[in-house]
Amino acid sequence: MNKTSSIITIGREFGSGGRQIGQEIANYFGIKCYDKELLEHAASDSGICKELFEHHDEKPTNSFLYSLVMDTYSFGYSSAGFNEMPMNHKIFLAQFEAIKKLAGEGPCVMVGRCADYALADWKDCFSVFIHADMDARIRRIAEKYGKPDKKAKEMIVKTDKSRSSYYNYYTNKKWGDAQSYHLCVDSSKLGIENTAKVIIQAVQIFDASKK
Repeated sequence: MNKTSSIITIGREFGSGGRQIGQEIANYFGIKCYDKELLEHAASDSGICKELFEHHDEKPTNSFLYSLVMDTYSFGYSSAGFNEMPMNHKIFLAQFEAIKKLAGEGPCVMVGRCADYALADWKDCFSVFIHADMDARIRRIAEKYGKPDKKAKEMIVKTDKSRSSYYNYYTNKKWGDAQSYHLCVDSSKLGIENTAKVIIQAVQIFDASKK
C-alpha cells in the first residue's frame, strides 16, 4: 500500500483542477481529502451554522477590527474576545481549529482555507500551490458550469481575487507566491493526472527526508 506520513495542503487558482488533483493524491495514499468538508467539521465543532461558513468561505474581510482583536486575544474559543469578534473572524478561527484537529487525526489532503498557514508549525505539513494559464482555466470552468467564455473568465477573476485577498489578509503571506509554499505546479502544462503524480513524488521525497 502507498503510504504517507504527511498532511498535504493545496492552494489553487480557480479552474486549475485543485480539488480533483487533491482527490487523486488522497486516493493514491488511501487518505481523506478535505475541501468544503472542512466547513462541515468547523460548523459541527463550533456550533456556528454551516450556512454561515458557506457564505464566508474564502472571502476577504473589510473589518479593521481584526488586527485590534488579534493583538489583544489569542486564537481559541476560550478567549474572552471571541464573542465580540465579527462573524467572518469567528468563521476563520473555527476553520483554523478544525484544520488542526483533523491534521491531528493523521495524514490527509486539505484544499484551500489557509490550511498551510494553520499548520505552519507542523513538521509533517507539505504545502502545494496549483496554478494554470488563463485559457486552460476558462475552458475548464466554461465546460464545468456551462458558461460562455466571457462569464467563465469573470468567475475566475472574481474567485481568484477573493481567495487572494482572504489568504493575504489572514496569513501575512502572498497567495500564489512561490516562497509561500514548498511546491508550485502548473496543471495546464502537465495535465491533471501528471500534476497529481508530480505532487505524489514530491511528497514521497519529503517523507523520506524526515526519516
